[in-house]
Amino acid sequence: MALLLGWFTVTASAAYAQESGGTATRAVGNALEVRGGDVIYSNAGTRCTVGFNARSGSTLYGLVTGRCAQGAGNWYADASLSVFVGTTASASFPGNDYALVRYSSSSVVFPGEVSLGTVGRVQDITGAAHPTVGQSVCHVGRVTGYHCGTVTAVNVTVSYPEGAVSGLFRSNICSEPGDVGGPAFAGSTALGVIVAITGNCATGGATYYQPVVEWLSVYGLSLY
Repeated sequence: MALLLGWFTVTASAAYAQESGGTATRAVGNALEVRGGDVIYSNAGTRCTVGFNARSGSTLYGLVTGRCAQGAGNWYADASLSVFVGTTASASFPGNDYALVRYSSSSVVFPGEVSLGTVGRVQDITGAAHPTVGQSVCHVGRVTGYHCGTVTAVNVTVSYPEGAVSGLFRSNICSEPGDVGGPAFAGSTALGVIVAITGNCATGGATYYQPVVEWLSVYGLSLY
């Protein structure tokens, strides 16, 4: 890993993979729920993990990675594309790695919690903060589930074939490629969304995240 002008940079040619695994929704009464950590499916054939749900006024959004959302228009809560949840409102990659899905379904509920990977277990999210080196952090990946560790670097740059993504932070938590898009948090405070990995959970590695505070600021959103 090289140090460039005070920023860490790492090449991540194989760090990203399309989201995989898990189901996107849970039934509550007659309604379906999509929360952070759940998977949504696009008409372009991609599936992305929702990092967190956010709002602007009365309009609700899902935060997904920009690279995963590129080229997708409509989103659904199921792989058969029968339960519509919303449309892509914005996507930024490279430079950043974030996107918004604007929810517009009256048949799906969008809680402000994240799923911890076990049916019935959730973490309420009430706000967001900048990560700091040495801070405890937990994340949920669709493949590896719920794990905790420590923030080891901020202002990290990850290089992809399409270009670099800067301003990320890194933890010592291992991940697998299908974990991309999963939420990272400290208690009820959102910190970021998984965008890249190095190594794996068999031999050890690191995880890189798009910070949530910047994401919310750019689009004028808040968590709930």
